[in-house]
Amino acid sequence: MTSECIRDASFWQTLDGGAECHLCHQHCHIKPGKRGLCGVRENQEGKLMTLVYGSLVAANIDPIEKKPFFHFLPGSQAYSIATAGCNFRCLHCQNADISQLPRETGQIPGEFASPAEVVAEARANGCQSIAYTYTEPTIFFEYAFDVASLAHEAGLKNVFVSNGYMGEEAAQKIIPLLDGINIDLKGDDQFYRKVCGAKLEPVEHNIDLFWKRGVYVEVTTLLIPGYNDSQAVLADLAAFLAGVSPDMPWHISAFYPMYKMKDVPRTGIESLRRGLRAGHEAGLKYVYAGNIPGESENTLCPVCKEVLIERLGYRIIRNSVIDGHCSKCNAQLAGVWN
Repeated sequence: MTSECIRDASFWQTLDGGAECHLCHQHCHIKPGKRGLCGVRENQEGKLMTLVYGSLVAANIDPIEKKPFFHFLPGSQAYSIATAGCNFRCLHCQNADISQLPRETGQIPGEFASPAEVVAEARANGCQSIAYTYTEPTIFFEYAFDVASLAHEAGLKNVFVSNGYMGEEAAQKIIPLLDGINIDLKGDDQFYRKVCGAKLEPVEHNIDLFWKRGVYVEVTTLLIPGYNDSQAVLADLAAFLAGVSPDMPWHISAFYPMYKMKDVPRTGIESLRRGLRAGHEAGLKYVYAGNIPGESENTLCPVCKEVLIERLGYRIIRNSVIDGHCSKCNAQLAGVWN
């Protein structure tokens, strides 16, 4: 962490001798000299500061399908960036080495890259979008907003890969610059409290908010055996999504033992198929399996059932979507296609 990475934080107020952070729904009350739950926002002499402005721990070129987005510029490349930190404490985190490091050790790694440098790299590498991913983009909001502003001016798309816990004020500020967001819908409220250190309601609120405000939304649920893969939980999640819009793609992904859940078995194919059935029975038009190549990863026309996008892992084998329409029956598909 260098001095150029320490900047004024947004979305906070002085309260009871400390700083109350409104960036996300954790609403941390941070005393002088202390940090919030994310580990990267610090009360310095009564003023809340972000410690990760431009402090990149990752900058990679990824297929957009890896985020995952299946209906957002399929086959394109996303310049993917992250800083350290997270506002969740998920026991199964796949990127715990960077997301939980500031909270667990106080360390904040990274190398400074200005917003202009990020946009220039994205353009130089032929990327059509910038993805704010790997860790939770909300916790580096000030930096993400500045990058997104420049990217928007340069004709690049902006996509968040998020846990959906962003505060209302932050959400309203980023919406005009955000083209797409993939939000994790992790389980029922008990799952959020037990496994993530959070609550379900703000996530559902934000899924609904972003969709209704015109940001393209896809949703991912990682199925963990015995935790969130029951028929009842899956049916409730599917019903909620279908209630927002049956056009919203839902990715049902397989869990592999990680972080503090290394003793939990990997997800079996039957759990995935139970999730797929729940999505279809709720009326969702686009339900996908993740992390098991070859299993329910193609895009079908919701009307005539023609296979329009054939995938294998993150690779597109064939794409016959024409300007967002089925090449066989001309039905319109939900998504961002050009």
